[in-house]
Amino acid sequence: MFKSGTNKSNKIDTLIGKNTKFEGKVSAQGTIRLDGELIGDINIEGSVIIGKKGTVKGNILCNNILVSGTIEGNIDCKEQLRLTNSAKLYGDIKVKSFIVDESAIFEGKCEMQKVHETKNEKQKNSKENISKNSVNKGA
Repeated sequence: MFKSGTNKSNKIDTLIGKNTKFEGKVSAQGTIRLDGELIGDINIEGSVIIGKKGTVKGNILCNNILVSGTIEGNIDCKEQLRLTNSAKLYGDIKVKSFIVDESAIFEGKCEMQKVHETKNEKQKNSKENISKNSVNKGA
């Protein structure tokens, strides 16, 4: 959703408005936008957008997340996490791709997920292991 050049729609499936306070766990598919306040966890098979006035006190599990508001909790993001210049994130994160704009606040630990090896890298590593084994047997 956040990468340029993709043909995915920017359709929002779930909206929690700016004058809404919600307590509890949110589970959904698609894209959720939060401009209000949520006290609880978010588990989304898709993307999360936290607006400038949006606040979350809880953990988030998602594919992609764009943060402009405030989060107090941990994030486990399968793809991309972006903190805009107004974002405040207090918690640990686990991501594949992490983008932080100037003036964003992040206090916590970051664990980068490994990107899967490409076919060429697998072939190269396989050939290197075969060569090492041949040298070891010959010694």
